Amino acid sequence: MKLSNELPKIITKTLPGPKGQAIIDRRSAACAAAIKCGYPAVMSRAEGAMFEDPDGNKFLDWVGGVGVTNLGYSNPEVIDAIKKQADKFCHAMFNITTHEGYVSLAEKLNKIVPVKGTVRNTMFINSGSEADENAVKIAKAFTKRPNIIVFSGAFHGRTNYTMAMTGKKSYAIAQGPFPDGIYRVEFPYLYRRPEGMTESDAIDYYIGKLKNALIELTPADYCAAIVVEPIQGEGGFVPAPIEWVKEVRKICDENGIMLIADEVQSGFSRSGRMFVSDYWKEAGCEPDIITMAKSIACGVPMSAITARKEIFDGVPSGTIGGTYGGNPLGCAAALKVIEIMEREDFPGKALKIGSKITEGYNQWKEKYDVVGDVRGIGSMIGIEFVTDKKSKTPNPAIVSAIISDAAKMGLILENAGTYGNVIRLLAPLCMTDEQVNAGLEIFEKAIVKNLSVK
Repeated sequence: MKLSNELPKIITKTLPGPKGQAIIDRRSAACAAAIKCGYPAVMSRAEGAMFEDPDGNKFLDWVGGVGVTNLGYSNPEVIDAIKKQADKFCHAMFNITTHEGYVSLAEKLNKIVPVKGTVRNTMFINSGSEADENAVKIAKAFTKRPNIIVFSGAFHGRTNYTMAMTGKKSYAIAQGPFPDGIYRVEFPYLYRRPEGMTESDAIDYYIGKLKNALIELTPADYCAAIVVEPIQGEGGFVPAPIEWVKEVRKICDENGIMLIADEVQSGFSRSGRMFVSDYWKEAGCEPDIITMAKSIACGVPMSAITARKEIFDGVPSGTIGGTYGGNPLGCAAALKVIEIMEREDFPGKALKIGSKITEGYNQWKEKYDVVGDVRGIGSMIGIEFVTDKKSKTPNPAIVSAIISDAAKMGLILENAGTYGNVIRLLAPLCMTDEQVNAGLEIFEKAIVKNLSVK
């Protein structure tokens, strides 16, 4: 049986097994300790939503390289596209020579990425952090303004600038000083809205916070961009309410501010659309600039920014770009990824998987007092754990215990949230029904085992 169709199975008495432990020991000796890994798993081969370690243990991966493998591991068509490109050439710096893959991928994204305006341009770089930082550079160049607004709970990367944009400062320990001109406003985290407020009143409350920021933090005519994750990733898989987004769009339009959607983690079918911004477009509030990465090229390092042409035309020559941007292997992979996602309706797969898992999570919400909230869009779902429903006190201890015990049973989960009390779903969208059921079974066993953990 192909690995992609198998179920989790742990065959060694301990994890990691002896072969895996030997590699982890070598990692400890040779690699930077600051790049942490708490999982007892070494990947020797991977297909679909499954991977196998050197000792023969099989794991179901509900993290997917943190949203990189929406298409699954080792898709044969993508591998073939990469191989064919590698037979021709592996590098062409776009500042020096043109290659058709870059142009073809830009043309495709210009058609499908839902940014405001009909004539679009796209540029490529290497990582989500680079995409977010370059998007801000582009917005500043176009508006001739120095400041930006970001939100509580945001994660935008680990470069110096994007660390400053990121809300959780454990990602910035021993770093800095950071650039100024970055101002933070409270994100509409409706589960934790002020007590007694309706959702509608809460949206008005959060919009009021944003409007006040344009008075007390930065004058509106000094603000180049408002940067939003349509679904916060590290922040706990908190969706931006569409009524809030409509008001943010209105504020941007009234003040000449660029609305940047950071779709690094949420893009490429995860939400039940190619981009969460497709939902925004349907509501008439699409962003000016979209950043993307993660699942764009099925694991080949690549990221992109799409915006209308007039925005890119405001950027001085030489201030954006880079050596590896639009690498030919990445372009070949990304073109094939998009082709497969459209042909095989991966957004539809996301909706199907997400519906099944949300149903299971909501059943747990009824059964267990430690499950406080279930939220998300498509297959980008967060389940938030608390000490009890009444207090809503974050419970990161149970999350750590659940993740540890699930891994021992062959399911890889990852936390999120400002307090580390959310488990996020980023499983490959090619999961079988049997794998979905197996994952839910293991997850619930881990919850039950740790119900007393506070």
